[in-house]
Amino acid sequence: MAELVAIGAGIAVLTGIGAGIGIGIATAKAADAVARQPEAEGKISKILLLGCALAEATAIYGFVIGLLIILFLG
Repeated sequence: MAELVAIGAGIAVLTGIGAGIGIGIATAKAADAVARQPEAEGKISKILLLGCALAEATAIYGFVIGLLIILFLG
């Protein structure tokens, strides 16, 4: 049973990979957008920060679920 708990927790924490890839792509697109329209830097930065926060929240939820699986089922 403990092996399955560890596997489940590991899968839950893998959400961090998706969040990292998403934040990297968003940052690249924002840098490209600022390079094309420097006058829109303020709006682009606000949207980028909001998107990064939402993506990071997804990773944190996965981490918390992994911890809960270990603490309550392990």
